[in-house]
Amino acid sequence: MYRQILLGILIAFSVTVAKGQKKAFECDEAWVQKIEKIAPAKAEVQPLKARKVLVFSLFTGFDHWVIPHANAVLKVLGEKTGAFEVEISTDIFKFEKKNLAEYDAVVLNNNCSVGPRRDLFQDVLDQDESLTAEQRAKKAAELEANLIRYVKKGGGLMVVHGAIVMQNNSMPFSEMVGGSFDYHPPQQEITLELAEPNHPLLKAFRGEAFVHIDEPYLFSKAYAQKNFRPLLYMDTSKLTNKKKEIDEQIKYVSWIKKYGKGRVFYVSPSHNAQSFEDSRLLKFYLDGAQYVLGDLKCDDSPTKLEYE
Repeated sequence: MYRQILLGILIAFSVTVAKGQKKAFECDEAWVQKIEKIAPAKAEVQPLKARKVLVFSLFTGFDHWVIPHANAVLKVLGEKTGAFEVEISTDIFKFEKKNLAEYDAVVLNNNCSVGPRRDLFQDVLDQDESLTAEQRAKKAAELEANLIRYVKKGGGLMVVHGAIVMQNNSMPFSEMVGGSFDYHPPQQEITLELAEPNHPLLKAFRGEAFVHIDEPYLFSKAYAQKNFRPLLYMDTSKLTNKKKEIDEQIKYVSWIKKYGKGRVFYVSPSHNAQSFEDSRLLKFYLDGAQYVLGDLKCDDSPTKLEYE
């Protein structure tokens, strides 16, 4: 009897987990064509000059299966609307000063690093046996500093989902992005509410919450400062399978912020490519990209909302 009860519990748990996950699939031409059909026909603002965006998609840690799909989405959005040109790369030396100067913005696409060090540049350089340990550490620090300086001097930065983990132990990186990754409960249906329904960057959602299956990301380090303009948030009291108590009922999963002369857009949605099959998320990505490029002007000053 005990074994039957235990088996029943395990089956029920498996069904619950399965309902909270989306099945991975290949980013093939048919899927890209589906995205092309529902993507915005034009940008919110037509740029006054040609824009070039670097989409950096290297990972050394967790492999998010959505990486190629996010690459394709960004390429479709840029090409269909004429808002920007996309170059996709996995080369860390794109972060050399002279190379960064070629781009109007950088998109970090799910660049998870290996834990517990959490330094993607160091992860890659450690494979180069021609360098000493000191040289590798120095170069890793230099490449991170180049990115931070690039944004501070006016470059745009869009950080997609797991890319917040790229330099997760670096406080300067955390302060630039607006936070660091803490942990996430298992995938589940999440209702993302609009922090300011009338904000220009939330126009895509037409005043309605965005409901989808995703990892509910929670953040640490610079996130505590909330030095950003919130866009999307979730009610943590509605999350299931939390491994520990969450200190705040409201947690943000997307925001914008100024960093020096540059602009930063963090967007946690989504771990699953199925989320992009909603035209609202496509427009949200497009508008966010145009914000970091400096073409879509909006209020990005930090704000404290009434429900906090």
